[in-house]
Amino acid sequence: MKVAVIPARGGSKRIPRKNIKDFCGRPMIAWSIIAAQKSGLFDHIIVSTEDAEIAQVAREWRAEAPFTRPADLADDHTGTTPVVAHAVDWMQAQGWDLEAVCCLYPASPFIHAEDVRKGLELLQSGGWAYAFSVTDFPAPIFRSFRQLPEGGVEMFFPEHALTRSQDLPEALHDAAQFYWGTPEAWRSGKPMFAPNTIPLRIPRWRVQDIDTEDDWVRATHLFRLLELHKG
Repeated sequence: MKVAVIPARGGSKRIPRKNIKDFCGRPMIAWSIIAAQKSGLFDHIIVSTEDAEIAQVAREWRAEAPFTRPADLADDHTGTTPVVAHAVDWMQAQGWDLEAVCCLYPASPFIHAEDVRKGLELLQSGGWAYAFSVTDFPAPIFRSFRQLPEGGVEMFFPEHALTRSQDLPEALHDAAQFYWGTPEAWRSGKPMFAPNTIPLRIPRWRVQDIDTEDDWVRATHLFRLLELHKG
């Protein structure tokens, strides 16, 4: 059995009610639910939430919200892994024979069903604990710098001040879209960013974190542009 888990708490502070706020005509969480449905992979699509309104919206879009997430797993400091582990514990308590569990973030309107399918293929291609979406940085991180309190700047990696950009190592970052894992990996809390994880590359133009109002505006413009291009 393959199950999708969408962790969606109600306490978003930087963008209030982010997970069910209208995004380009649908509640934000609906885009992740739809991608999971279009993938054709999942026996169940579960939304883990402590919020009754989010649970209701999830059900309206034909996802399940069969339990209420405990309050101690719904604060600002709780990571994704314990939330998914809690869902896995619940599923195994129901007697479900789990093969793989995919966490899809609720504020990820750029998820493609085909990428979700490719992620499962990667997970099953070897002895991997996880497979997740990544993309590359738009500029070399080894040439990055910070502004000092007195106003000047200082490089994080001064040893690379004169290194040509093409000679610097490639750096990747989490695309924050989906994370496939074995039930054992989720339950044991294995680290995600480790040699037992295989990445799936997503084009940079299809990746946008949505944590601030500025992110929301940028994502809206990008989404509409991509929809126009598809048309």
